[in-house]
Order: sequence, then structure tokens, then C-alpha cells
Amino acid sequence: MTTKRVTMLKLKEILRLKYAANLSQRQIASCVNLSLGVVSKYLQRADAAGIGWPVPASMTDKELKQTLQPKRKTTVLRAAVAPDFPMMAQELTRKGMTRRLLWEEYAEANPDNYYSYSHFTVLFKGWRKTQQLSMRQQHYVGEKLWVDYCGPTLCVVNPDTGEIREAQVFVAVLGVSSYTFAEATWSQSLPDWIGSHIRAFEFYGGLPKIVVPDNLKSAVTRACRYDPDINPTYQQMAEYYGVSILPARPYKPKDKT
Repeated sequence: MTTKRVTMLKLKEILRLKYAANLSQRQIASCVNLSLGVVSKYLQRADAAGIGWPVPASMTDKELKQTLQPKRKTTVLRAAVAPDFPMMAQELTRKGMTRRLLWEEYAEANPDNYYSYSHFTVLFKGWRKTQQLSMRQQHYVGEKLWVDYCGPTLCVVNPDTGEIREAQVFVAVLGVSSYTFAEATWSQSLPDWIGSHIRAFEFYGGLPKIVVPDNLKSAVTRACRYDPDINPTYQQMAEYYGVSILPARPYKPKDKT
């Protein structure tokens, strides 16, 4: 059986978001693109080992990985653990998430007593038939800041030469209040993108917990069905200000409302 292994970068990011950014486990799962069960498992192991953030300087990456991702031991299977179907149904609303991936994470979290994939699928389908599926988004004051460039550009006329240049319009909006910051920059390049964030933070006089950008290249360097890569400079800015980056899913406009 093939299981999904988590990279050292994500293991450390889970610890940072929990102990430095103080996010909930569900928020962390969204930020690192893992299931809630997997995030919970690593945090339980970290708590048991007394590991917080920053990771102790005396602990090597190999030791951290051995602590949070110990090798499995072959044991006799016991009664299977019931899957968390409500959580899994919520995870399936994320682009690229499949029942197979959820089952692999469930099996990894319960290596000694899990259902086979075929049995898991039958149980999950039976559970869904009993549910009335619906989803709503809840926003909390100061939690999220949506950022993006609006579609139309602005024409800037040089009064001396008459030269016309087009400027991009950066917009940041707080959830709940819809308090908006906007400014014009010459491009959507990384320096302008980072600079606009800094000026937005100064404008608001504070920091959100989570910044939700669109999938433009200055924010996401590699789009992936399961694990988009955040631009390294953008990630460094987030770490400096102690905020988290949660890119909106492509073609999912409700993620930006």
C-alpha cells in the first residue's frame, strides 16, 4: 500500500502555524493542503515529544522526521476505526481531493486497524445517502484578508509629455467589514506585489491571521492539483509578519467571498 509522506518543509510549517500563528487545526490543514486527521496526528506527536516552535536547535531534521513520522510496525489488525465521514465530505470540496487520497490518509493515521479501500468506499457512499449536503462559509473579524488585482487597469497620463501608461490596481479587502485598501502600481511583479501587501498592512494598522491571494505567479510559483507551491519570497514575507498564506482555488469564486 502506498501512503502519502509529508515533506520536512510542511512538517515545520504545521508547527509554525500552530505555535507561532496560533491557527486552528482546520485552518492549518487548509494552509498546508493536508487532511485534518493528518495535521492532528502530527501535532499530537509533537505535543507528546515536547516539540513546539521554533524547533529546538539541537534537533536535526532527521530526528524531527523520526519523531513525527515514525516507521510503521507490523502488528495484527484489530477492529477498524470508523472514518470521520463529515470531515472527509468537507475535504472533498477542495479541488484535487479524492476519496483515494482521503482513504490513504485515514489508513496512515490508523495503520493497525483500518478498513480496506473497497469497504471504505461502500461505507462512505452509504453515509452520504443519509446526508443533506450543504456548505456555508463563516467569516470572523480580522481573520482573513483577500488580495488580488482587479481586472481593469488605470490609464496614467504624463502631464509633461502626454505619454500614457497603464497601471495595475491592487485591492485588499477584510472579511466581515469589507474594509478595502486599493492602490495603483506599474506592474504585477513580485516587488510591487510584496510592496502593496506591506502598505495594506500599514493602512489597516494591524495584521490578519490569513491572507487569501489569487493564483497569480507572484503568489504561487507552481499550480498543482494537490499541493500548490507558494513563491519563496512571498512565503518569507508571511513568516516575517507572522501571517499565513491560503491561496484561493482556481475557478472557485466563492473562495474569494
